[in-house]
Amino acid sequence: MASSAAAAVTLGGKGAALSPAAVYALSLGFSSPSIDASALKALSTRAPSPQEAPASLGTALVALAPAESRAAAAVLLNKLLLTASDSASALVTAATATRLAESLDVAAALPLGSRDEAAVAAASAPVAVALAALIDCCATPLARVADAVAALSCEAVRGDAAAFDVPASGDGLSAKDEADVAADIKMLVFGSKLVGSTGGAPAPATFAKVPTVNGIFREAVRALHARVRIELNAPVKLGKRDARETGEGKEEALVVLATQLGRAVQALCKLSVARAKLCTETIADAELREKLTGGFSIDDLKGMLDRVLIDSDVVSVLKGVYNHLLKFRDFLAWEAAVAMAVIEGDSSIEKPQADVQNEVGSSAEKAQAGGDKGKGDKKSKKKKTLGKGTSAVLMLLRDHVTNGTAITSLNSALVAEWATSLSLMFDPKCARLESLVEKVKEIVESNEVRRLPKIPKGTRDFGKEQMAIRERAFSIITGVFKMHGATALDTPVFELRETLMGKYGEDSKLIYDLADQGGELCSLRYDLTVPFARYVAMNNISALKRYQIAKVYRRDNPSKGRYREFYQCDFDIAGVYEPMEPDFEVIKVLTELLNQLDIGTYEIKLNHRKMLDGMLEICGVPPQKFRTVCSSIDKLDKQTFEQVKKELVDEKGISNETADEIGTLVKTRGPPLEVLLELRKEGSKFMQNEGSVVALNELEILFKALEKANALDRIVFDLSLARGLDYYTGVIYEAVFKGATQVGSIAAGGRYDNLVGMFSGKQIPAVGVSLGIERVFAIMEQQEKECNEMIRATETEVLVSILGKDLTLAAELVSELWSAGIKAEFKLTTRVQNHIKYALQSGIPWMVLVGESELQKGSVKLKDVKANQEEEVDRKVFVQELKKRLS
Repeated sequence: MASSAAAAVTLGGKGAALSPAAVYALSLGFSSPSIDASALKALSTRAPSPQEAPASLGTALVALAPAESRAAAAVLLNKLLLTASDSASALVTAATATRLAESLDVAAALPLGSRDEAAVAAASAPVAVALAALIDCCATPLARVADAVAALSCEAVRGDAAAFDVPASGDGLSAKDEADVAADIKMLVFGSKLVGSTGGAPAPATFAKVPTVNGIFREAVRALHARVRIELNAPVKLGKRDARETGEGKEEALVVLATQLGRAVQALCKLSVARAKLCTETIADAELREKLTGGFSIDDLKGMLDRVLIDSDVVSVLKGVYNHLLKFRDFLAWEAAVAMAVIEGDSSIEKPQADVQNEVGSSAEKAQAGGDKGKGDKKSKKKKTLGKGTSAVLMLLRDHVTNGTAITSLNSALVAEWATSLSLMFDPKCARLESLVEKVKEIVESNEVRRLPKIPKGTRDFGKEQMAIRERAFSIITGVFKMHGATALDTPVFELRETLMGKYGEDSKLIYDLADQGGELCSLRYDLTVPFARYVAMNNISALKRYQIAKVYRRDNPSKGRYREFYQCDFDIAGVYEPMEPDFEVIKVLTELLNQLDIGTYEIKLNHRKMLDGMLEICGVPPQKFRTVCSSIDKLDKQTFEQVKKELVDEKGISNETADEIGTLVKTRGPPLEVLLELRKEGSKFMQNEGSVVALNELEILFKALEKANALDRIVFDLSLARGLDYYTGVIYEAVFKGATQVGSIAAGGRYDNLVGMFSGKQIPAVGVSLGIERVFAIMEQQEKECNEMIRATETEVLVSILGKDLTLAAELVSELWSAGIKAEFKLTTRVQNHIKYALQSGIPWMVLVGESELQKGSVKLKDVKANQEEEVDRKVFVQELKKRLS
């Protein structure tokens, strides 16, 4: 931000946003406010009806400095304009807006011209928002500067970069900002011959704290910035809400965020002073070392923050945090000045190249640096270099404090002068601060370290062999879906957050939320079923049989067979049909999929939601706890009943007796028709429960249909199956692989009659199944390994092998094959063994070999790679001959 007059800041315009930097510029008089023409039209021209200003506003204004008062006036003016533009009924007078714009003085605009203006002034908390904006503007660039200065100090004391080894775990159990700070500082010192040169940090705790403390500061700055951005640019909604209470709520929110920032700043100050002392301890000159050690003391901070945070009003707290931030700026400038002095005064360090030679040292040293060598000095000692990032930072800081002049000597007065100059540089009103921040950002984002990239936990890359298996599986799956008359559907990878929330029970916490990109809160899709229901409701569809193969995302803890990004293959039928008609077809589709994929032994556990509810009712579980108890029962495939019982009793308030009765009933499992007969026999408690009777009648229809379709032998009626998703209303099922590869559930689904109605109010019953294809792939890949057969990544049928470098010949021959619909590749090399090796590795069955002799004869050699047999044929008919052999 230049100190000269800047362009006017337009307030109230559509699409324009008032930034903390603009508030800062207006507060210092570097910019002037200008009311947007469209906003001006929205203002009322009626004569003002003087209103008493909110008491809180009048009290706050008294405590403000002139610059702070101008900032508050800018915020209030913007809020008045935004509110007038947002609501045609809001009465904001042109007279009030004009007075505020011309004077940037809230007091000069009083009394306010309407009741609505007074309400806006009370609800928008302009003083608190203005002070928070000033804090935000000053704190944001310091987040980058603090990292750069810490890296410079690390160079000065020749610290160990191991202090910044903070890997990001990717599982949500590590602090992202902490890891980011560590990575940024490592990038700044990359290439340094100083950092790590001693084999260990002189004070590990001091530098090891940097990622944590600086990371907390980043987090606090970001949280405050997000809130300030909203408060600066959101219009006030005038209505039933009490304006005074609304304003007080905003003030409290800003105080909480500013207090967190203040605490982080306090920790940063302590750490900065500690690093500065470390730097001074490396100075050889005892007198200079002693003077610089006493330059700054952490005692200056004692009680400074606590005095304003305890029992203080809003303005005092925010001003206290702001002053604390300015104090940190001074500490940081002092640390940077001391680190610069250490580096500039160390003749063993090669200084970054600049227009002026800035190396400090004796005339003898300078002479040697210029090329004169003493007697017997065969070779000057090689100097150590700074990191590329810290070199660039040092040059920027040095250029600012010296204005390009040479540094002839070092003393405490000069270092103090540097510190004062750097403190001014770290102020947003200094244009060079933006250059410094941009340079640091450019360095840390350059990825010059060339770290070996990695993928996030819970995700995978798939090589050519794996993709071959996947494509084969997708082809089988798509074929089965199409055989049943399903049509393809695709939906966005992310949905509005409101679409997904409340559909998955306790699993809703696994939804990946996206950052707000402009007014819409979105999340990555958790499954394909809810988007399908949303599509049916949105398009007013009464019946649809569809399939979808796409990726879904879950913020789960990665483990074997459990990923955060994975494919689902869904088959769903929506619409009104005869009882169990679509349920039968969906389960039949599932058995056909698993049979045709040929994965081995599996079973499909099946239950009914009404059976579950009936069982819980029989056991005495209150209806409001049905869903939460079901989510516990759903864990029985991974935990013992004793573990589940402990959760039911300790966490969900179920009595021991009720839990034991549940434990007895959930053990019921077996062949569908046999269990059905057992549950329907005379005296069965299930026959006395209305919901259970309905479920048993439906299941009888389903089981008999599956029996006729030869699909019942893989199904187990299992009362312990309790799918955790909230939207299931009828039959539920889950396929489990029974082979050696432990992957758990490989498919699941059920009936969801109310899900579509959640979106449209119109109930469209639906039933579906989702194949967990990632786990199926894991089984198929393991089978391929056990068979020890080569997995072909391509479908190439013929390799055209030119024993030379004649591309035109290769192009002619391979194009004839492509035109005939033959899958072919070509290769140019004089060594025949290279051709054969490639064909063998790729599993290509046939080769067309052409060398000098074949060219002279007008023929080609056809080679059966597996049989290792060759036959020479006429060049004109080689395509027809290959077709015969391939068929």
